[in-house]
Amino acid sequence: MPVLTRSEAQTRAQLIDAQQYTVDLDLTVGDTTFDSRTVIRFTAHTAGDTFVELKPADLRSATLDGQPLDPTTLADNRLPLTGLTEGTHELSIDAAMRYSHTGEGMHRFTDPTDGETYAYTQLFMEDVQRVFAAFDQPDLKATFDLTVTAPEGWTVLANGVTEHLGEGRWQAATTPLLSTYLIAVAAGPWHSVRTEHRGLPFGLHCRRSLAPYLDADAEEILDATRACFDRYHEKFEEPYPFDSYDQAFVPEFNAGAMENPGLVTFRDEFVYRSAVTDTERQTRAMVIAHEMAHMWFGDLVTLKWWDDIWLNESFAEYMGYQTLTEATRYTDTWIDFGVARKSWGYDADQRPSTHPVAPESVPDTASALLNFDGISYAKGASALRQLVTWLGEKDFLAGINTHFKRHKFGNATLADFIDSLASGTERDVHAWADAWLRTTGVDTLTTSVSEGDGTWALTVDRDGSRPHRIAIGLYDHAPADAHGFVLRERLDVEVPSGERESTFRDGRRPALIVPNDQDLTYAKIRLDTASEEAALRGLSGIPDALTRTIVWNTLRDMVRDGELQPATYLETVATHLPEESDLALVQGVLTFAHTQVADRYTHPAERPEALDVINTLCEDLVRRTEDGSHPGLRLTAVRHLIDAARHADVIRDWYDSGAVPGGPELDPELRWRILGRLSVLGAVDEAVIEAELAHDPSATGQEGAARCRAALPDPQTKAEAWAAMFTTNPDDDLSNYLFTATAQGFWQPEQTDLLRSYVPRYFTDATALAARRGPALAEAAGRHAFPVYAIDPDTLSVGEARLADTTSAPIPALHRKLADQLDDLSRALRVRGA
Repeated sequence: MPVLTRSEAQTRAQLIDAQQYTVDLDLTVGDTTFDSRTVIRFTAHTAGDTFVELKPADLRSATLDGQPLDPTTLADNRLPLTGLTEGTHELSIDAAMRYSHTGEGMHRFTDPTDGETYAYTQLFMEDVQRVFAAFDQPDLKATFDLTVTAPEGWTVLANGVTEHLGEGRWQAATTPLLSTYLIAVAAGPWHSVRTEHRGLPFGLHCRRSLAPYLDADAEEILDATRACFDRYHEKFEEPYPFDSYDQAFVPEFNAGAMENPGLVTFRDEFVYRSAVTDTERQTRAMVIAHEMAHMWFGDLVTLKWWDDIWLNESFAEYMGYQTLTEATRYTDTWIDFGVARKSWGYDADQRPSTHPVAPESVPDTASALLNFDGISYAKGASALRQLVTWLGEKDFLAGINTHFKRHKFGNATLADFIDSLASGTERDVHAWADAWLRTTGVDTLTTSVSEGDGTWALTVDRDGSRPHRIAIGLYDHAPADAHGFVLRERLDVEVPSGERESTFRDGRRPALIVPNDQDLTYAKIRLDTASEEAALRGLSGIPDALTRTIVWNTLRDMVRDGELQPATYLETVATHLPEESDLALVQGVLTFAHTQVADRYTHPAERPEALDVINTLCEDLVRRTEDGSHPGLRLTAVRHLIDAARHADVIRDWYDSGAVPGGPELDPELRWRILGRLSVLGAVDEAVIEAELAHDPSATGQEGAARCRAALPDPQTKAEAWAAMFTTNPDDDLSNYLFTATAQGFWQPEQTDLLRSYVPRYFTDATALAARRGPALAEAAGRHAFPVYAIDPDTLSVGEARLADTTSAPIPALHRKLADQLDDLSRALRVRGA
């Protein structure tokens, strides 16, 4: 599918304005296509030529101002509109459109549990043309009148309140001015929970087979929704701008959620069928808060072009975590951000593909799609948190409200945003933006200490270019605990544009000095020598969980940079994680210890010992939680015991008995997790997998079975899994979720010899798959199907050759993923050699 360039969008926006769309969709005509009829009313400012986008299975007719257009002129998903005169025009399109199984356009899904079918849209970036004809760029806003014909027994949801007109016909309320990518439809026999809040209809929706699980959590979800809604109305002067607020949990959704105005769509894994930790519940609540923030920043005020996508995502990311902290029981959300999200930003920012938070050059939609990464989300949110620290929340919110007032139901740019912030403060926000938003890479803040006669001096050296306002925590040893610490003082320090900042103090130096205490800036941290030694000995004795997060992240960075041996990191984990009280930290540290340190950074000959460290630690956590006082910690430990198991006997006993001794009982997630590990170890066969699938025939069960089959250490099943992923027959294509599940099972560090021949095949076959199936599958192939455990120079060489081959270059979405994966592989090789 061709991409829209910025130049083309600017030219079209200068020529026309779109006023109103009438869209009529018929979802009753078959299993592979649906009918789409669109009328677009628009104005040409001058005479000229332009085009409208659509990607039909069949373009039946097109008329402009009542005159027929030649359907054969449709090329590369563009229908030319030539000879436009100045004034108003009406374009009518009648087409058949294809359903999708990749999560793009109109995705269609049949639930294997009960046979019910659902369809929903995901129109982000440039996928509206898969559903209806449109001038598909964000700055051509219009109102939308939508009608949908659906099978009897279905409910149709949309951006506005919908009304059933009878005989399967549904009509949605006219929208305010919206960008085309924000239009949404979700149709099917939904199970719904409806209520009202502050005079607006609120709704939760999911597949019927998930009804009992949604009902069990409905009040919790609605409580978070109401609390965030009310808190945003305390922060923002503009009221919620739409007529309803529906949240639909939809199947096979590629992202976490999508901020469609009035109809937010979420991946339906957020409707929990199995036990989850409180941190996972917090994550769901954070996504609710994040998407709701978009109702103002993204929907009410929308970017003009995709170079400002960070404005949407960074703002929602920051507001999601901050508002959840202020308005709900989840008061420690920044710990989870620090350990789970911020590392995503740090990692992305140290790869060759890094880019500024606000890039100056985004020439087309394909380039823009690549920027949905840890920089636009986590780094951008971290930058905004630093901005609030530097500017003050009062002035920050004043600027935000000015921005909403100036640009509501319109489009805005970074320059507009900065001008709005600057209007309420004497601080030089423009200079701050240049330093923080137009630059790349991670600054490093390093402390050093010199001691004199009754005095000591603290110096902060900065490797980088950004100004930072930070807290520095000064900690003394606790009087009654040689390995514990107590806070002496937190210093408020500004590290300006110069490279060094020094502070002189009376008395003895603290035992531990932590720069960026409370995690208010975005920078890697290096402790002075004495503080590093104190942290390694006494990390679990640091009294504040957010401070411990800073230290754990510092150790993580040091491992990745080859400054701390993987074995030393694992020793620290074994020493201190049994005493950790914050669940987000336990989950984050254990995940890094297993998936990166043991599986990638440790030499294969030493991996069994590394797994033993993780197993011993998790066994200790399980013993600690036998009294039932910490179910989330126990569940986390059990999960990692399963994933790190080197032998089948214990977890096979759990599987056969249906429970872990002392709890928990095995729910579907744990049963599939154990079966997946047993498959890797060769302790089960396909008959056991099929029996489990018969017990759990749900969509999640289908994915679990695909993952397990692909994990079996058998040449024939590996060949079948590979053929399923990389088939060239469209009739055999896996859905996005089944592809991902198969890919997740395929590569295993225990099966290096068996899989060796597939490594060079991957780069050829993934390139062909991405070219045929598009960006969503390219992302899945690059993320999940890459041979992450083939950590050797040969893999690096073959991959780099593929990227250098301009005759058969991967499409941009896959090219970026391969470049990032190869950089991570190169880093793993360096760490192993350090």
